[in-house]
Amino acid sequence: MKVVGVDEAGRGPLAGPVVAAAVYLENWQTRELLSMGLNDSKKLSPKRREALFEAVLNMGVCWRAQAASPARIDKYNILNATLWAMKRAVVQLPLKPDLVVIDGNMPIGLDLCTEKSIVGADSKVPSVAVASIIAKVLRDRAMVRFSRMFPQYGFERHKGYPTKEHYAVLRELGPCKLHRKSFRLL
Repeated sequence: MKVVGVDEAGRGPLAGPVVAAAVYLENWQTRELLSMGLNDSKKLSPKRREALFEAVLNMGVCWRAQAASPARIDKYNILNATLWAMKRAVVQLPLKPDLVVIDGNMPIGLDLCTEKSIVGADSKVPSVAVASIIAKVLRDRAMVRFSRMFPQYGFERHKGYPTKEHYAVLRELGPCKLHRKSFRLL
């Protein structure tokens, strides 16, 4: 049975994309990653997430990711943009899953297989944990790159999340094109 795990990163920030990932793990990959300390990305340090991400790449894990831009988030709202990105990540996989396990409480609307939403799946299902790591690493890397385009906002430090520093810069400079205009920015 091909079980694919899906998770996202970046629903809460004021700026940048939301990124979703879909992951299929072979049994040996699951065992290897668990032996390396696989866990929900939120429970890992940035350094540990990066190390596990590199291990995923080196093992040839089957995965796809999809970002939803701030413009898409503003047009369709954060929930619908997230569900769109999750669904796109799954359908881009080079395999047809039998079951898709989604971290959260919402189905993503797949026609190709059964799906199951589980709150906290990123701590319970290894493929979802890997999806959480991939989504977080890719989003964080994107925000660091965006910080070179908009250095005054400090995206490399807060990754677009609503920190005191971020709010202070928003009050001083206003939003840039990476900010989600539909979010309460001030």
